[in-house]
Amino acid sequence: MTASLALGPAPDVPLSRVNPVAQLTAIAVVTVVLLTSLDVVTPSVVVLAELCLLPAAGLTNPRTLWLRTWPLLIGAGTVGLVNLLLGESGAVYALGLALRVVGLALPGVFLVASTDPVRLADALTVHWRFPARFAVGALAALRLVPLLVAEFESVRLARRTRGVEAGRNPVARVRLVAGIGFTLLVGAVRRAGRLATAMDARGFDSGVTRTNARGSVLHARDAWFVVGTVAVCAVAVTASVLSGVWDPVFVGG
Repeated sequence: MTASLALGPAPDVPLSRVNPVAQLTAIAVVTVVLLTSLDVVTPSVVVLAELCLLPAAGLTNPRTLWLRTWPLLIGAGTVGLVNLLLGESGAVYALGLALRVVGLALPGVFLVASTDPVRLADALTVHWRFPARFAVGALAALRLVPLLVAEFESVRLARRTRGVEAGRNPVARVRLVAGIGFTLLVGAVRRAGRLATAMDARGFDSGVTRTNARGSVLHARDAWFVVGTVAVCAVAVTASVLSGVWDPVFVGG
C-alpha cells in the first residue's frame, strides 16, 4: 500500500497546476535538445534545472524520490559505465551520456508525479484532439500502475511467508523476481480483458462522438512553463557553444 501511494500523483503540488499538454510540450523540447547534442555541458545544465523542480513536483522525500527514480538511475549508471569501459571517447563522454539519460527521463517522472491521469486524458482529447479510445486507454493504464506495484509487494510478501526467499543468492533472486513478474503478467492480462469488456458494455466502442464533462483550460502559466523550458534549453546550448564542447549530431562530429 505504501508503494502504491508513493507512485501515485501528488495531491496538490505547484507542478500539478500546469496543464498536462504544456508539460508534454516541454518534454518534447527537452527531448529534441538532448537528442541532438553529444556534449556533456548541455545535459548538465538541463539536469541541474530539472533538479530545481523536485520540490515543485512534490519529490522532496528521499524515499519517495528513490522509489520513483531507481530504474532511471540504474539505467543511467549502466549506460555511463558501459561506455566508459567499452567506448573510446573517455570518461567525459560517458558522463554526458549518463546525464542525457537522466535529463530525458526526469520530465516524465515529474509528469507522473504531479498529474492526475484524468486531467491528462481530458487535456489530450480537448487540446490535441486525441481519439477517446487512446486517451481512455492511457488513463486506465496509468490508474493500474500503482495497483501493479501493490500486487508485486503482496506476492513478494506472500512467498516470503511461505519460506520462498532468495537470501543472498543473486541467481535465486533473479529467478524469484522473474516468477513474480510472470504471475503479475498473467493477472494483468486477465484484468485487461475484464476492463475491455466493461468498457465495451459502457459504449466506449460504439463509434459515436464523445463529449468531455470536465474540460481542460490553458492558462498563462502553461505558456510561461513552456517558454521557461525553451529558455533553459537555449542557455544549455549557449553554454555548450561558449565552452567549445558543443557537438551536435547533425554536424557529424
